[in-house]
Amino acid sequence: KMCAGKKSCFAAAVCIITVTSMLTVSYLRLQRLSHQPKVIQEGRCRGKIANSIITALKGNKTFIISPYFDDRESKVTRVIGIVHHEDVKQLYCWFCCQPNGKIYVSKAKIDVHSDRFGFPYGAADIVCLEPENCDPTHVSIHQSPHGNIDQLPRFEIKNRKAETFSVDFTVCISAMFGNYNNVLQFIQSMEMYKILGVQKVVIYKNNCSHLMEKVLKFYMEEGTVEIIPWPINSHLKVSSKWHFMQDGTHIGYYGQITALNDCIYRNMQRSKFVVLNDADEIILPLKHPNWKTMMNSLQEQNPGTSIFLFENHIFPETVSTHMFNISSWNTVPGVNILQHVYREPDRKDVINPRKMIVDPRKVIQTSVHSVLRAYGNSVNVPMDVALIYHCREPLQRDLPRESLIRDTTLWRYNLSLIMNVNKVLSQTVLQAQK
Repeated sequence: KMCAGKKSCFAAAVCIITVTSMLTVSYLRLQRLSHQPKVIQEGRCRGKIANSIITALKGNKTFIISPYFDDRESKVTRVIGIVHHEDVKQLYCWFCCQPNGKIYVSKAKIDVHSDRFGFPYGAADIVCLEPENCDPTHVSIHQSPHGNIDQLPRFEIKNRKAETFSVDFTVCISAMFGNYNNVLQFIQSMEMYKILGVQKVVIYKNNCSHLMEKVLKFYMEEGTVEIIPWPINSHLKVSSKWHFMQDGTHIGYYGQITALNDCIYRNMQRSKFVVLNDADEIILPLKHPNWKTMMNSLQEQNPGTSIFLFENHIFPETVSTHMFNISSWNTVPGVNILQHVYREPDRKDVINPRKMIVDPRKVIQTSVHSVLRAYGNSVNVPMDVALIYHCREPLQRDLPRESLIRDTTLWRYNLSLIMNVNKVLSQTVLQAQK
């Protein structure tokens, strides 16, 4: 017999459980201690301040985008970066505390986001506990807890000072690439966002056409657009697809996921809501005139919810109506969305992807169509409240026109949209064509 009687079996089990939990507790304590910041040297804070948006660390397996202060659970610096998911095993944060000049080193927890889609490189949070008695303004990242800080780039820790919201809605457009030249649709989207209540659009720009540059310059001067240069292909082999094809590329879709995460943290204290969608997508409210009234109503109905997901619907650019054929627009490259009001029906057994409006202060990590980690609930917004108008090439090519659904929601905005688009065109594209 294994145990002589039930009592001794029970005692043995209790003993094993006690020892195991004691070992676990002491292991966790050691783990936590190993991540506690330690003073390693004193002296002046040196090192060049990094000023490019993507900085390669020595060895080229880790790329730093930006560190952000995050005190939602404990006082940490959360560095948004890109790492090789296997080869990067250890990183350390080197904090410099002014004015005493003490340099603290903290072992980082490297959290590679779960949605790499098979690519060797993925978005990562490099998270370090901050020293108790100082609020560091800069951090350096190094593979070792020893060495000389003078040679390391220093990164400013953003979100250190609490700000008051300057805007209600910020749209994040990740990765404008492929010599982007869909000028007309871009201007229409921008003007629709403004009508719906957006004050800021942040664009991670890899490249675009010369004409598009003119349009972006106009919106930057107007104060609507903020451009984050995104030269990811000078560091990694990028794929224009989102899943890995065994083709030697390093990261999918121009590092879109890293850009989206950076955009959320960048706007965490500036914007009440952050909207994650592409330039050819518009979240169209069906029951409300604009996003503000829509979000007020959605928050009221869904207390404790911080992530709102909207269903994507394709309006194929191959099917058009002769309405709104505006002659001055015909010389402008790109799609005229007012002429595309037929949407594809849902496909059987295929779930439509979603895009999001989020409370950025509640997001820890995001993917493209859902949030990976957040405080608070997610809710799928019903299609009769709002849908994503997504004008692009069709997904269901062989459908006859009569199988498409005529949906003219967009036309509700036609008067102000046409007027506003004309104003922008006259100051950008049409001027360039003279």
